[in-house]
Amino acid sequence: MIYLDNAATTLQKPPQVAEAMLAALRTLGNSARGAHEGAMDAAHTIYGARVKLAAFFNCPRPDHVVWTSNITESLNIALTGMLGPGDHAIATDLEHNSVLRPLYRLEAERGVAVDFVPADKRGCVDYADFERLLRPNTKLIVCTHASNLTGNLVDVKRVAAIAHAHGALLVVDAAQTAGTRRVDMQDLGADVLCFTGHKGLMGPQGTGGLCVREGVEIAPFKVGGTGVQTYSKTQPEQYPTRLEAGTLNGHGIAGLSAAIDYLNEVGVEKIEAKEAALTRRFCDGVRAIPGVTVYGDFSGGHAGIVALNVKDRDSGEVSDILSGDYGVATRAGAHCAPRLHEALGTKEQGAVRFSFSWFTTENEIDAALAAVREIAEEA
Repeated sequence: MIYLDNAATTLQKPPQVAEAMLAALRTLGNSARGAHEGAMDAAHTIYGARVKLAAFFNCPRPDHVVWTSNITESLNIALTGMLGPGDHAIATDLEHNSVLRPLYRLEAERGVAVDFVPADKRGCVDYADFERLLRPNTKLIVCTHASNLTGNLVDVKRVAAIAHAHGALLVVDAAQTAGTRRVDMQDLGADVLCFTGHKGLMGPQGTGGLCVREGVEIAPFKVGGTGVQTYSKTQPEQYPTRLEAGTLNGHGIAGLSAAIDYLNEVGVEKIEAKEAALTRRFCDGVRAIPGVTVYGDFSGGHAGIVALNVKDRDSGEVSDILSGDYGVATRAGAHCAPRLHEALGTKEQGAVRFSFSWFTTENEIDAALAAVREIAEEA
């Protein structure tokens, strides 16, 4: 199989990820639930990974790196824990349902006001619209670093400057950029950076987290066992415990820790350069095929994603042919990005998304191009 669905999850992992998880399964107890060897091994593994992630994202305090099961949980924690009645939030049409649905729920249940910066036919936003939508009660702006549909990058550093100039906070969804390009929390101006372990970070599913700037208050999304302050009726106030009720995924965190070691060894800049070259090779190739429509803006920085359609054929049908006849794995449909599909005019047809990784080869790119060409010729 030629695996080109890395925007959903990376299938190919560094071998040390599985090795670390297997070792953890054999040795880790429950962190903060005892002082015996197994419990201490778990505590050391989880804390060590916290330190690595803090350095990786340039989060000043390791205790402000909070573990979650995925970025969906991270975004729910951030948005639900920061927005209340009378608050106003701004998002964009590029957002994933992991942002949209929490906002819609907060709008319905808490009366939070929500506005969206529109996307144009290329999937781009006008940064003046952020200024236009700001209100005196704007609490935060939440936006993706890169669209999971088109791969378009958002200048979050510019968005952060707009937010901070008006006393608002910035929450960044780094699902499609963490691990594939340098994501520096402080340089970007992110007050909360949400990430997931199973995509560009090359870690296992069931891992993710958020990095929280010091001074940012997020109310607990869930409460329960922490291993500390047992007799308190309320969740402990200190980070990260306030947001980490329940047993953590120590085995998955061990795997993610090994993945971060691998990324540091290879170099994120090297990974970014390779993915950019693969994306250009594929994009240039499919654009030259009659009947193929490519979505997105490739004039600037871009994630390793290309979305397209073949004439008027249903995207699901094209993706099935790619998989069944050519062994090319892609993702078709709406990609949990309904507002952007509406902006692109692909609500009914959807789109076929190709997404690349460090382990993708040029031969695989060329084979995928040949497959698309044959499908377009037969359409």
